[in-house]
Amino acid sequence: MSFPTVRLRRLRHSESLRRLVRETRVTRDDLVLPLFAVEGSGVREPVPSMPGVLRQSVDALADEAKRVADLGIPAIILFGIPAAKDARGSGADAPGGVVQRAVAAMKRAAPELVVMTDVCLCEYTDHGHCGVLDGERVANDPSLERLAATALSHARAGADVVAPSDMMDGRVAAIRRALDQHGFEELPIVAYAAKYASAYYGPFREAAESTPAFGDRRSYQMDPANRREALREMRLDLEEGADVLMVKPALPCLDVLAEARRSFEVPLAAYHVSGEYAMLKAAAERGWIDGPRALDEALTAIKRAGADFILTYAAKEVAARLAA
Repeated sequence: MSFPTVRLRRLRHSESLRRLVRETRVTRDDLVLPLFAVEGSGVREPVPSMPGVLRQSVDALADEAKRVADLGIPAIILFGIPAAKDARGSGADAPGGVVQRAVAAMKRAAPELVVMTDVCLCEYTDHGHCGVLDGERVANDPSLERLAATALSHARAGADVVAPSDMMDGRVAAIRRALDQHGFEELPIVAYAAKYASAYYGPFREAAESTPAFGDRRSYQMDPANRREALREMRLDLEEGADVLMVKPALPCLDVLAEARRSFEVPLAAYHVSGEYAMLKAAAERGWIDGPRALDEALTAIKRAGADFILTYAAKEVAARLAA
């Protein structure tokens, strides 16, 4: 059948009709809000490059947990910025560390909220790299012990999910082994499985104070030119015990996300990263785009490509609009 019998515009006449046949929907259940924990009391410090994003102290994050839960957002992911850093990232697994205390406070304030924790060393090392160093080389295997200890400390603090983002080979297996050996065999791992060495992370590094002191992260994060390698990374993480696979960044990697959806049956996450968020906000502030519509379109594209849930700094904004 062809024109004029087939007229695809028939189902586009009104918003109600378009809603009725819409194929992809972003709901509040799809959202995970990244949050930044810092030392101090009563701290709610704006991140200049990410309008609406704050660095918050533990007491402020407890209040934030209630607000997030009241908006119907099911989960947050927590990043920590310690008061002091050293070469081995000692603050990452400190029992009284800022993330560990924030996890406990947020779970007390909003028990129903899923609290994920980012497992990495970059925020905690004085050199800003995601593992321990051997000279100026990031040493893979010695880093695994530190990452496993960090994940275990988050579990002991009450985290619902741990999410390793370091991109060391074998880190999912090391974390899974440590968790299982200490009675956390039911704690899920969300693996940053296809994490690219992207130019879109700049605002995050400002917020997390994690810019490398030298070099870059291209020796361990993935080359943005590679898609087949991403599938290998994902397959290996699954074999090591990952429960959810993540693609990061989201919009520049929609092809990778779609290929992962075709290849794997496990839940998929995508991280709508700081640079993606900041560009939308900057363009909207200048009147160059309709900010809310562009944001909705971006998140819909990520969901359409295959993501089961989306980490986005816009989670509260989107959830508030969806609830209106």
